[in-house]
Amino acid sequence: MIRQEERITLDINVPAPTFKLMDVFDREVDLRSYKGKKVLIAFFRHAGCPFCNTRVHNLQKSHLELKSKGLEMIFFFESKKELLLSSHFHSEISPIPLISDPDKTWYDAYGVESSGIKSAKSHLTTFFQTVFEAKKKQLPVHWMVGKESIKTIPAEFLINERGIISKVHYAKGLRDRMSMDAIWDFVNA
Repeated sequence: MIRQEERITLDINVPAPTFKLMDVFDREVDLRSYKGKKVLIAFFRHAGCPFCNTRVHNLQKSHLELKSKGLEMIFFFESKKELLLSSHFHSEISPIPLISDPDKTWYDAYGVESSGIKSAKSHLTTFFQTVFEAKKKQLPVHWMVGKESIKTIPAEFLINERGIISKVHYAKGLRDRMSMDAIWDFVNA
């Protein structure tokens, strides 16, 4: 992970950094092959993060309807492939591509923030209610392992049919996400 003072951030109306990677299900995910489609790219924290797993759960509930309107999704996690596949919840994310990026190469390319202050504030103010919500939905909640970081702050990007970034959302805290209304507005535009 790069130092935060060297962190680049992406803006709208620029080409999304392209990648050609294998997801945890051993499928090739080439962003260039999504030309002609709208795409939501979401960067999450670790496999046991209740904030992220709640968001994934909510996006999954809308997946088929969003896909029928032409929106594809690609999810990144900083957890290793083996850890993601050992989780029943994460192994059920398919058909949405789930990419493991423990070295955070693509987190850096997309300017995903690392902030101990934002993470601590979120943990102090909303951690217990988020854990309760995640447990109620039977979502995984556990400590980090390996290179997973408590400081990773999620980010989401909407990419248009030409591969251009249409909307960027760098979270201000661990519960802060792009609104579903913004996603639907993008899909319906």
